[in-house]
Amino acid sequence: MKKVMLKTTISLAVSLASTQIFAAGFAINEHSISGMGTGYAGRSSSADDASTVYGNPAGMSRLTREQVTGGVAFLDAKTDISDASSSPNGGSNKGDMVPFTSVPMGFYVKPIDEHWAFGLGVYVPFGLITDYEKGFAGRYFGSKSEVQVITFQPTVSYKFNDVVSIGFGPTINRIDGTLESNLSITQALPDGKVKIKGDDTALGYNIGVLVQATDTTRLGLTYHSKVDYKLEGNTKVNYGALAAVGLGASQKYDASLKITTPESVDFSVTQAINDRWNVYAGTTWTRWSQLEKITVKNSGVQPLLAGQFGEITEEQNWHDSWAYAVGTSYQLNKEWVLRTGLTFDQSPTNNVDRSPRIPTGDRTIFSIGAGWSPTDDLTIDVAYSYLKEEAVKIRNENDRGQTYDAKYENSANGFGVGATYRF
Repeated sequence: MKKVMLKTTISLAVSLASTQIFAAGFAINEHSISGMGTGYAGRSSSADDASTVYGNPAGMSRLTREQVTGGVAFLDAKTDISDASSSPNGGSNKGDMVPFTSVPMGFYVKPIDEHWAFGLGVYVPFGLITDYEKGFAGRYFGSKSEVQVITFQPTVSYKFNDVVSIGFGPTINRIDGTLESNLSITQALPDGKVKIKGDDTALGYNIGVLVQATDTTRLGLTYHSKVDYKLEGNTKVNYGALAAVGLGASQKYDASLKITTPESVDFSVTQAINDRWNVYAGTTWTRWSQLEKITVKNSGVQPLLAGQFGEITEEQNWHDSWAYAVGTSYQLNKEWVLRTGLTFDQSPTNNVDRSPRIPTGDRTIFSIGAGWSPTDDLTIDVAYSYLKEEAVKIRNENDRGQTYDAKYENSANGFGVGATYRF
């Protein structure tokens, strides 16, 4: 029972620190539909629309008109599970545990004068949804997960001259999480369930520098800070079989969990080849190594179970990850621009601690996109991405002899549509 609870609480923490299918550790990349088309290769240097509030706050200095950019990305993930075995024997391995989901975004930028600009952004930097079928063979190590971070970012930028600009924005971040797993004391009785809920609001910041190195070369550097959360919520445990010893069919404990989402540094280059062609290259470093261990504290636990549920700690030992991207755009005519990109993204997980909630490996992403400007005031962007992960193996076990081993192969399709309106 201790091991089931431990795996559930750890999975909650990992999910909060990680998040969705198009970035390492499940960190969500979908903050710009125009950027999605180039695989986010020029995220810190392109500054094509108001989504630069996230990509690089300094990029607001390049926008000469007040504008609003909004959009939504749709994610359709697929998982093939093979070579699965479990104890007790039985249970299904259908995979496809990530439902079709959407990720919204919205940004606003207003130039104030030749030096200053102001912006606002609302986006989802982290998020996770997994929902396995009833009777899943690995249900004791994770049956359902739903975690989301929503960020609001007011931002200012300052243009020193035609070469250098800077930008800064504090972030207000709201995190909510719910995770579930099955609990079994004996095969002779139906499963119980463990359900954890928690939330918190915390502050962070983004800062960026943009340099127009030459008439055709632009460099961008963006730092997204870590965010320290202390989630407050509850742990509900349906014991089932333990009702006979006076614990009742279920118990509810107050729970707290400290977790930090990692800082990241994004560097990119935008190179104009001629009036029609642009080439982009970028790299992102994310400090996942700070996720070394997780400690969950539960209060109100009965004396009989205090040693098992009072405080739970487990090592994670994630490692820092790098992502690399290259992309191009081609101005077909005044109305149309075409985009494409290729991204390689490392996973921070390791073979020892990987679980059914986060069965991810290194991934390669191919992207295409287009922008249509029927007028000077309006641009409509569309994008498509295909993700393929390397096959990875998981092995979970607990102290009651329950195990789950499997090979996971993940892939996903991403679709994005957005628009920018200039006033």
